[in-house]
Amino acid sequence: MSPTGGLAHMKIVVTANGTHLDAPISPVFGRCPTYIFVDTTTLAFDAVENPAISAPAGAGIQAAQFIVEHSAQALLTGSIGPNAAVALQGTDMQVYQIFEGTVRQAVEMFQQGRLNSISGANVASHSGMRGGRGMGMGRGVRRSRGWGGYGPGIPPAPPSPESATLHQEEIAVLRQTADELRRQLNEVTERLQQLEED
Repeated sequence: MSPTGGLAHMKIVVTANGTHLDAPISPVFGRCPTYIFVDTTTLAFDAVENPAISAPAGAGIQAAQFIVEHSAQALLTGSIGPNAAVALQGTDMQVYQIFEGTVRQAVEMFQQGRLNSISGANVASHSGMRGGRGMGMGRGVRRSRGWGGYGPGIPPAPPSPESATLHQEEIAVLRQTADELRRQLNEVTERLQQLEED
């Protein structure tokens, strides 16, 4: 892995759980809700719903093709599955790893050279199938572009940098899921109270 550093004007894409720069990042690639394309100089951005999020198979490959077609020069995400890694081989796409924070913070860390690049898959195939759907974020939204997530099917690995990465990723995904469930519960509770008061 190599850090970023001294990068000039670029168009990058960040996997996100929202449609703006202060949205939390998504640690999954192929089934993240939204891709946010950001101009690193002006911070102008375009948030686009992931067209592959509900694909029965091949989400990582479709997502990889999608961001390449949108001329992104670097991808900021948590993890990449083998199919997406293969799809990105032979392109000029650079991939940088980040698990937590907002899209804005991810872009700032990228600009400051504080993110490490990854050159291949760092999770098992289809590991993003759990939790990608039904997160309730980015539905039908386009404002103004696969790397799978962590799933329960990955067998325990012996202590190593890779297993530490998977552990960190699982924590990030579980936090993300818990936050989203809390948000949905609050919305349901508020709506229920409104209906009961009417």
